Amino acid sequence: MTEAGLRYGRASLGLSFGVQGVAFALLVTRIPAIQDQYGISDGLLPAFLAAVPILAGAGSVATEKVVARVRPGVVLRWAQPLVLLALLGVGAGREMWHVAVALGVFGLAVGALDASMNMLGVSLQRAYGRSIMLGFHAAYSLGGIAGASLAWVGARWDLSLFVSYLPVVVVLLPAALAGSRWYTEGKGPEEEARSGGGGAGGGLSFKLLLPLCLVMTFAYIGDSTVSNWSAKYLQDVLGSSEQLATVPYNVYMVTTLLGRAVGDLGVRRFGAVAVVRGGSLLAAGGFAVVALAPGAWVGMLGFTMLGFGLCVIVPQTFAAAGRMFPENSDAAVARLNIFNYVGFLIGSPLVGALGDAWSYRGAMLVPMGLVLVTLVYARAFGPDPARYGGGHERARTADVG
Repeated sequence: MTEAGLRYGRASLGLSFGVQGVAFALLVTRIPAIQDQYGISDGLLPAFLAAVPILAGAGSVATEKVVARVRPGVVLRWAQPLVLLALLGVGAGREMWHVAVALGVFGLAVGALDASMNMLGVSLQRAYGRSIMLGFHAAYSLGGIAGASLAWVGARWDLSLFVSYLPVVVVLLPAALAGSRWYTEGKGPEEEARSGGGGAGGGLSFKLLLPLCLVMTFAYIGDSTVSNWSAKYLQDVLGSSEQLATVPYNVYMVTTLLGRAVGDLGVRRFGAVAVVRGGSLLAAGGFAVVALAPGAWVGMLGFTMLGFGLCVIVPQTFAAAGRMFPENSDAAVARLNIFNYVGFLIGSPLVGALGDAWSYRGAMLVPMGLVLVTLVYARAFGPDPARYGGGHERARTADVG
């Protein structure tokens, strides 16, 4: 793989992460409008919302099988347009079955998209010989901020979902297709031959991958806690105004972007283990500040800490899976990606149930404790995964140096 090919591959994959951030934000930030357009009851809405991550997990499982025969870039090339078209379908429909089909397609395609994007990211990082995964996820965060801003404009001007989504899809769909021509796995001829050209070489033990799966789950429980409960917590528990209650998640998104933008430099300087430990401690501290906050402004400080802390964990978990199973990184990433959705499914109802049964302040201590568990598994993020990865001593170490 030439240096120019790697640069083009990195830029095109960064674009893909950004496009996905826009699409996902446009969906989740307009859920009230989707509910109104289709007349979805409050009782039925959770079923629709849960179906998306469940189907995304199924899409990730299917991607593991597919990449045994075709390259992840091929999966990504077709999954991303499907996500955008499904988003447009959500805005275009009128009947309940329309949105059910559109969200089903969106969920399956998102699972394939997330898995294949991170497969390519892990492969490119290995080819670069240094940490670049956080940069890809920074592009996703930037896309999320852009998507949320576009959603705000649509809501502010009282635009229909279809009118809001159509210009975005018209711009991003051809851009994603054009960028897909430069997707690359960053593999040399020897690696391609060893993996059979489809990324299925080597053995994969789920038992050895389990620590990273737990870390991924706990990180997304923390993330979904912020996205689903920050506004309600600030307003109902800390007594903020309705306007101020919308600020924490925006701050969280911005700090996530900033943390990921500089995170690769931290990994190169201090190593992945130190960065993950530091992020876990900062995130746990953020939850503690939120739980003990006497008022709204201190609460926002806690959510700011959470953004900087949680943002490094997920990208480094994918990277660690690639190091642990260097000859089967595609399958490892696909399986690990499932626990993204597991954490998302668990996080919101867990905090809600604890808040109703106990207190919302006390509920914030639960994701704090789960994030701290990451410290137990921090060495799995190191340059030598042999202790956690069995016989995979051939993992490359330069990407954390």
